[in-house]
Amino acid sequence: MIISEMKKRTKIGRIALPIALAAGLAACAPSFKADVSRFASTLPAPQGQTFAVVAEDPKLAGGLEFALYADMVEAELAKLGYAEASPEDANLLVRFDYGVDNGRERVRTTGGRFNDPFFGPWGRFGGFGFRRGYAFGFYDPFLGGPDVRSYTVYTSGIDLKIDSAATGERLFEGKAQAVSRSNRLQTLVPNLVDALFTDFPGNSGETLRITIKSDEKVVKRTD
Repeated sequence: MIISEMKKRTKIGRIALPIALAAGLAACAPSFKADVSRFASTLPAPQGQTFAVVAEDPKLAGGLEFALYADMVEAELAKLGYAEASPEDANLLVRFDYGVDNGRERVRTTGGRFNDPFFGPWGRFGGFGFRRGYAFGFYDPFLGGPDVRSYTVYTSGIDLKIDSAATGERLFEGKAQAVSRSNRLQTLVPNLVDALFTDFPGNSGETLRITIKSDEKVVKRTD
């Protein structure tokens, strides 16, 4: 009887352990943080208006990668109630751009006072043309110094502008920017688009820090 009960408890423990591990991994899953800034003048509420997403940078026009990300923007606008059309027939022209820089070296010291002399402050929504960075690490047990490591971080961003096709008037401007260890646009752009369209179109002139997790989204006002 006692042996049977012990086997039963062992079986339950084997079942519960993967569940606990999965819950722990979910709790520790990395989140994506983006700073979003939006400005709107007279962007009309969705009432049957049509739109077309076009490349802000002519070099991106017609590319398969641009088409992939443009589809994501189109899906968000369609969910809001706007209707997709050709650039010739659309009421709204949505100019879209994206990019990631070549990375910067960031130094981190553990076991001693944190010092980061090589890593300057981030520019707000800066360009994407930086020299490619690198990463290394070292530890000198003979000198008894701290463990100093450096790694590369990347700044990625998207830029969205909406103009009236009839008058050329600028109706909306929005930017989303993130700093991460990854430079993979296939992962970064979907998250940036998601952040930009959170509570769209937002309050004009307001900057938000938006954190995206697998099961929730947190919006924090930064100014």
